[in-house]
Formats: sequence, structure tokens, C-alpha cells
Amino acid sequence: MDIEEIIENFQFLDDWDDRYKYLIELGSALPAFPEEKQTAENKVQGCVSQVWVTCVKSNDADPILKFTGGSDAHIVSGLVAITFAIFSNKPASEILKTNEKEVFDSIDLSEHITPQRSNGLTSLVERIKLHAKQALA
Repeated sequence: MDIEEIIENFQFLDDWDDRYKYLIELGSALPAFPEEKQTAENKVQGCVSQVWVTCVKSNDADPILKFTGGSDAHIVSGLVAITFAIFSNKPASEILKTNEKEVFDSIDLSEHITPQRSNGLTSLVERIKLHAKQALA
């Protein structure tokens, strides 16, 4: 699912209970993240819940990055799914230029998640952008 479709669906839902349910659905739609990849190296630090992310990059001058990952918490899995919809399958240079806060604000996400989840989301985005910087180095 692409981020534009996710934004449209969020804007269609008026009630935050429905939005949380949708967030959980998004997380449930993520492919199962293999246990053998749930390692310290793939773990995102700064998240209260367990969150893992891996990156595969193309061999282009401006590599396309594809992210996979998951979480042990339902709502956090939804946040991971939204983040992947923003960044995955994009060139590294585009990832670095992307203002994820605009996307999160467009669905009022920043106002409706706990500070701990917000910090974890920031850590996840930082990890993704680090992968992009490394891909361009």
C-alpha cells in the first residue's frame, strides 16, 4: 500500500478509535519478520517496544532501498508499516529529502501517539535515513 492511499484512508476515518484499528490493520498486513533476523544488529534502539528493520539496496549510483521489519506490538507495527510506505522502494537521495513530519501531521499522528511511541518512531526514521546515507557513501 502506498502512503497516499494510507493518508486518504486516515482522512476518511473521523474517529480515532477507528484510526487505531486501521493502524493495527496496517501492521497486521506487514509480512512476518523472520525470527532469525530479530537480532541486536537489526533492532532499533530508542523504541519501548521491540522493533527491527533491515535494508536491501540496489546497485545503482543512487540506490533504491527496500525496508523490511516488524514489531512485537500491534500499534507500533502499524507505525512501522506507515514508515515503510513513506520510505521503502525509494532512491536514497529521496529518502534523505523526505519530510516525514509532514506526512505524520497530515494524519494527525503526532498528536495521537504516546511520547514513547513518538520517540520510537523518530528512532526508526533516523535508522532508515542512516541506511540511506550509508548507501550513498
